[in-house]
Amino acid sequence: MKKNKVTIASRREFVKTSAQLLGGFFIVPRYVLGGYQPNGMKYIAPSDRIQVGIIGSGKQGRFLANQFVQTGESNIVAISEVYKAKAALTVDSLKKIYAKKTELGSMGEISLYTDFREMLQRKDVDAVIIATPDHWHAAAAVRAAEAGKDIYCEKPMALTVKEGRAMVKATRKYNRVFQTGNMQRSWNEFRQAVELVRNGKIGDIQKIRVNIGAPPVAYNLPAQAIPDGLDWNLWLGPNDAANFNEELAPPISKDVYPNWRLYKGFGGGMVTDWGAHMFDIAQWALNMDESGPVSFKVPDGKEITHLTMEYSNGTLMTHESWEWGNAVHFIGSAGEIKVGRGKLETSPVQLKEYKMTDADQRVYYSNDHYKDFFQAMRNRTRPISDVETGHRTASVCNIANIAYELNRNLTWDPIKENFTNDAEANQLLGRSMNNEWKIKL
Repeated sequence: MKKNKVTIASRREFVKTSAQLLGGFFIVPRYVLGGYQPNGMKYIAPSDRIQVGIIGSGKQGRFLANQFVQTGESNIVAISEVYKAKAALTVDSLKKIYAKKTELGSMGEISLYTDFREMLQRKDVDAVIIATPDHWHAAAAVRAAEAGKDIYCEKPMALTVKEGRAMVKATRKYNRVFQTGNMQRSWNEFRQAVELVRNGKIGDIQKIRVNIGAPPVAYNLPAQAIPDGLDWNLWLGPNDAANFNEELAPPISKDVYPNWRLYKGFGGGMVTDWGAHMFDIAQWALNMDESGPVSFKVPDGKEITHLTMEYSNGTLMTHESWEWGNAVHFIGSAGEIKVGRGKLETSPVQLKEYKMTDADQRVYYSNDHYKDFFQAMRNRTRPISDVETGHRTASVCNIANIAYELNRNLTWDPIKENFTNDAEANQLLGRSMNNEWKIKL
C-alpha cells in the first residue's frame, strides 16, 4: 500500500498548488479529504482506497462488489467475466449504489476483461475478489498470489484438498493476505455459540450435528445452445470439455444462484456449499482451524446411521438432518447449543445472553467480513478466515464427499493430509487440469 501514500501526498500537493494559482478558494468534498462522517464513520480518501478487481461477476460476484464498495474503503476498478451480460449487470448495479450513496464519491472507470490474467498484470489492482464457480478457485488464486494481489475468495475455498493446499502455499510464498468467504465468522450469533463452546459453558462436547444438504451428482444435463456473449471454453477453464446448460450459467433474466454447485467437477453439492459454512463453525468452536477429523465413517444401516466424523479427542460430528435446516447443534455434557443464521438457542437458556468477561477465552473479533479483509491488508496481518482456515474447512467437506463416493470408512491424517492405507481415496484428493490452467498440486 506504500504507493497509495505517495499518491495521496501528490494529490494534496496538487490541490494546494491549484488553489494558489487560482488565487482564491474552492470547496473540496469531505470524502476527498478524509476525516469523519456525521455518524462517526471514517471517510477514506479516494487516493487511499483499496483498488479491487473482480474475477467472476455473476450473482455472488455482483453482491460482493456492492458490499465492498459500500464499505467506503475500496473502488472496483476492473471486472473479469466470461459472460458479457453479467459484467454489464454488475457495472449497472454499482452505478445505482454510487447514485444513491453520494458520500462514496464518484464512480471511476471500470475496465472489463474476459481473461483475468490480463487484469492481474495491472499494477494498480491491490486485491481481487474470486467469485467464480469452485472449479476455478485454485487456478485463479494461485495466479493472483503470484501477481502480488491480495485475495478474497468465495467459499468453499477449493474443489479438492490438494488445490486448497496449493492455495495456502502460494499465499504464504508471496506474502499475500487471503480472506475466505466464510462470513458467518463475522456474525454475532455464531461468535457467541463458539465462545460458549470454547469456554466449556455446556461442558465437554460429546457430539456435533451438522444439518446441510446432499453430496454432488455426476453432471447429466442435456446440451443447450451456448448464448451470445458467453465464452464457454473459458467458463470451463481448467476442466475437460462439457456441454453447456443454463443451469450452470443462467441468463441475467433469471436472478438465481446457478446449479453448477450440484455437479461433480464443478462443485461439491450442498456438502461443500453449505458445509463450508456450518462445518466451519464446528471447526472454529473446536479450535481445529489448522487440523480436522481423523476418521470418517459411512452409514452401515446398523450402529452408524449418518456419516460420522471423529476428532482425535474423541468428539463426534455427524452429517444429519434435524429440525433446523443449515445449522449446527452442539451437544455437551452440561447443555446444548443450536445455531443457524439469525437463530441461537441454548440450554440452559440464560447462556444465550451470557456476556463474556476478561476471564473467558475470546476468539478473533470481526463484525464485518469485508472491512476485516481491508484491515488485514492495511496491517499485513491474517484476517478472521485466513487461507489455512478456509482450506481446513473445505477439506472436511471434500473428504466427506470422498467417503460418500467410495462408500467406505476412511482414516485421515490431518498433518500429512492423506488417507492411511487407501491409495484409491488418496487419488481423489486432487484432480487433473488441462495444460493451460493447471497448477502444481
